[in-house]
Amino acid sequence: MFKLRNALLTTALFALIGTAGAQTNAKYPGVGRDATPKEVAAWDIDVRPDFKGLPAGSGTVAKGQDVWEAKCALCHGIFGESGEVFSPLVGGVTPEDIKKGRVANLMNTNYPGRTTFMKVPTLSTIWDYINRAMPWTAPKSLTTEEVYSVVAFLLNLNGIVPEDFTLSDKNIRDVQARMPNRNGMTTKHAMWPGNEFGGAAKADTSNVACMKDCAPEVKLASFLPEFARNAHGNLAEQNRVVGAQHGADTTRPEAKAGAPAPVAAPATPKAEASSTGKAALALLQKNGCTACHGVNNKIVGPAYADVAKKHAGKADYLADKIKSGGSGVWGAVPMPPQTLSDAEAKTIAAWLASGAGK
Repeated sequence: MFKLRNALLTTALFALIGTAGAQTNAKYPGVGRDATPKEVAAWDIDVRPDFKGLPAGSGTVAKGQDVWEAKCALCHGIFGESGEVFSPLVGGVTPEDIKKGRVANLMNTNYPGRTTFMKVPTLSTIWDYINRAMPWTAPKSLTTEEVYSVVAFLLNLNGIVPEDFTLSDKNIRDVQARMPNRNGMTTKHAMWPGNEFGGAAKADTSNVACMKDCAPEVKLASFLPEFARNAHGNLAEQNRVVGAQHGADTTRPEAKAGAPAPVAAPATPKAEASSTGKAALALLQKNGCTACHGVNNKIVGPAYADVAKKHAGKADYLADKIKSGGSGVWGAVPMPPQTLSDAEAKTIAAWLASGAGK
């Protein structure tokens, strides 16, 4: 009886697995499965210019100021006017611009810069970008109410809504009608002819593909003279370990014509030699720290090698600084507080305090 029952259970199990496989791999056998509606909904968060996709909710200017000062002002300034880290968000907009929908300062060659609200014509773009990408150190961490509130605060800073305003999915279309540059962009051009673009009569180009008398393929190459190859250090070590551009290994001679090119050493910093270095560098990349700091070169913030030299042996200080952020030690550009765990901060700090692999 036990053998018969086990046999029946095994047969049923294989039948169930076969049915599931047929359901999930019908289109592309052996390649994953279709995303579930819940998985699609988690990714489908874009908000269109007609506000399709905008979640229900609301937020006040006052609430937006609180969120702004806590999570946004460090990079953008208290009033959104700072240009130290990113381009200013606020400024250059007048009441006349709001009335006409065209920002006059965009045509003024003497105006010092172009702020976000001078250029962006659609409020959906502002809402969508803040929702999916801000704050910089913790994207998608804002609640729907916080996003509405921050957008309302920015609208108030630009003179588009009053201080006691509450922005919501019910009135956002009315606010769109007050965007300063809402009429500053047009789709009536000839890039893609069609009714959706004003029915342009003639496209920008009318080329016909030619498949005869083709010119030989041009091969582009560059090289460094032997005497200059390593004049400024190994280029492979001065590029990021991710991305398409790794740099030539200039500690090795240039490959001769017809000879196989020498295999360049991976552009990995010396700090990766130790397990601590590997763990620290993995955390730095995971948390986006390498966007502002190179191992041996300054980007927005100082090179890690310089931090290690300045704060050798100060692991506790460095861990606290990583978590709290701040400015003044390496210049005026602030580093936002980081959201990594205490253990992760201590791993990075220990690596830096021990010389960053030196």
